[in-house]
Amino acid sequence: MTALAAVILAAGEGQRLRPLTTLVPKALCPVGNVPLLDRALARVAGLGLAGPATVAVNAAYLAEQIVAAVGERTHLSVEPDGPVGTSGGIGRLRDWIDGRGVLVGNADAYLADPDRKPGEDIAALVDGWGGDTVRMLTKPVPPGDTGGFSGRRFAGFSLLPWRYVRTLSPEFSDLVRTVWRPAEAAGDLELIPYEGVYLDTGTPATYLAANLHAARGLTDPAATVTGHAEESVVGAGATVAGRITRCVVWPGAEVAADEDLTDAIRAGTHMTVPAA
Repeated sequence: MTALAAVILAAGEGQRLRPLTTLVPKALCPVGNVPLLDRALARVAGLGLAGPATVAVNAAYLAEQIVAAVGERTHLSVEPDGPVGTSGGIGRLRDWIDGRGVLVGNADAYLADPDRKPGEDIAALVDGWGGDTVRMLTKPVPPGDTGGFSGRRFAGFSLLPWRYVRTLSPEFSDLVRTVWRPAEAAGDLELIPYEGVYLDTGTPATYLAANLHAARGLTDPAATVTGHAEESVVGAGATVAGRITRCVVWPGAEVAADEDLTDAIRAGTHMTVPAA
């Protein structure tokens, strides 16, 4: 079997999730009270990929938070001058990848398959791989949408052979330009269906949807709810004295007694981000 490493891309700024991402980087936003980055690391661990010799995480925006959250669990690649894109991030890790194939995952990808555990749900990406082709986890392009690859769209993870990785520059670029389209043109791109739910959590609407799919009705035992919480996710140390419906209340956040929130994310004491 081809030697394999994993890289979780966590450098992005998450502009579409602002102002939430003024507080934490997108990769650390909680879904079902678990940071997105931890969900991604658990998924590759389910494939047997764990530890700093095998798994890397890149960081740029609010990098110190990513570094603190990761600790010694993985190899870290900090991009000091800001994000260099998905391709540049892999290019900066060429020496660490060192001849291996690499499973690349976006930290902000929410995946859930009711029939398979994390890791097992994306195992088709690596099963039987000979180390020569580019593989991409995909879902069908929604009706009416355009783009994608032969009617399918990227679903958060791809598998890259070393022969593509070894030529990647550490300068800013994205994998669509440097790997995926060239592989498609060369007949080297394999599209692997994902049977579960995939959401790009990059907008408030999809971020809320991921939370409600993962843990609708979850209140952390360390939260205090004296008001009413319906179909919501409430984090550790949060206080809900008012009424919330289909909301995410971040750890330590507060909802006052006179507040009534619906389809929104609350962070801190006053930050409210509507999902619409």
